[in-house]
Order: sequence, then structure tokens, then C-alpha cells
Amino acid sequence: MSSMPKIDDTLREKIISQPDVILEDRDLMRALIAANEKTMGGNIVDLRGIAMERLEARLDRLEDTHRSVIAAAYENLAGTNQVHRAILRMFDPVDFESFLHDLGGEVAGILRVDAVRLVLESGEDTQNDDAIQSLGDVLAVAEPGFIENYLTGGRNVPLRQVTLRQIQTGVENIYGEQADWIRSEACLKLDFGTGRLPGLLVMGAEDPHHFTPQQGTDLLAFFAGVFERAMRRWLS
Repeated sequence: MSSMPKIDDTLREKIISQPDVILEDRDLMRALIAANEKTMGGNIVDLRGIAMERLEARLDRLEDTHRSVIAAAYENLAGTNQVHRAILRMFDPVDFESFLHDLGGEVAGILRVDAVRLVLESGEDTQNDDAIQSLGDVLAVAEPGFIENYLTGGRNVPLRQVTLRQIQTGVENIYGEQADWIRSEACLKLDFGTGRLPGLLVMGAEDPHHFTPQQGTDLLAFFAGVFERAMRRWLS
């Protein structure tokens, strides 16, 4: 005759005194359910076991979603802090030339982009303007209509305040010598007020996945709004 193996008394007392330990151990519960199914035989459907498997799968999905939500929240918080720091740095200079130079230096570094360029439309010839030429590393002057054509590619589509896209190469008129290795960009359309031509703030990155159309634009729209107001003060 065979007899069932007797459980150790110490272990038995511990299980009886702390049953939650077993219930919270997923691997142990799975082993107990499997043992129960063996004793029931193969011709009996254990509805409780099926229900538990489904609940377990649902719990796994909820945990994955929970982790994704937390990761997205941390990423959004980090992005918000990044934009806030860039804005504070942008307001440090007390003269317009330093304000523009900082865009391609400290501000670009805080935003972790490889290039920042300000494009202004003008109907005047600025090739001989020494002040504008001295800002060539961050400022580009274009003829009226350039910005709309650059954002739409000549297509009849609505203009958005923020455009994120991947590109084959940057435009030399905007990026200068850096144009060859720019692979993605964020284009922030700027409104300087009634009677003034529009502007464009362009952020370029070597990484083709740094800016993609699937990304959110709220923070960049906020940055564009702050930059517009700062530029209106300088232009006035």
C-alpha cells in the first residue's frame, strides 16, 4: 500500500498561520492548480482554473499598461522641465544679439538638439547688412512666402503652429554647413503681430527619430508662444 507523503509539521503550521504567503506567490499557486487538475483527470474541465488563467493574463496586461503610463508620465515631466529651463535661459540675455546667439548655444544644449535656427522673412536686400551677417550661425533671412512654402512643400494644406518631420537632408539656406547631417526637425511657426511678416524657429537633429510626426506638440507649442512674445518685445 502507498501512503500520501506527510508534510513537515513546521511547514504546515507556517502555512496555516500565514496563508497569504501562498496566495501572493504566483508560481506556487500555479503549481497547486496544476496538481489539482491532475487529480481531477483529463475529462473534467476546471472552470475555476480557466477563470484564474484569464484573470492572470488580464493582470499581466494591466501591469504592462501601468508601467507604460508611468514611463510616459516621467518622460512628459522630464520634457516639461527641459522646456522650462530653456525658456529661463532664453530670457537671461539683456541684448538682442546675445539673445539670438544663445538660441544656437545654451538653449539648443538644454533642448538637446543639434541646431536651432530663426528664419525671418524680409522684402529688403540684407546681403550687405553687417548686423545680420554676424548672426548667420543662428539667423536666416528669406523672401516673403518662404516659410509657408517650406512648411507645406507647395501643397494646399493647412499651416500648423508646430510641424515635426523626418527629412533626408537639411536646407542649406537654413542650416548652413550643418545641413548635410540634419535628419529630423521641429518647425515652430511664429506670429509677430499685425503688420509684421511671420517667422519660423527650426530645431534640427542628427537623429532621424528625434522628431517624428507621431510625437506630441504641446510643449513645443508653448515654447513657440513664449518665443513669439519675446521676439515682439525685441522687434518693437
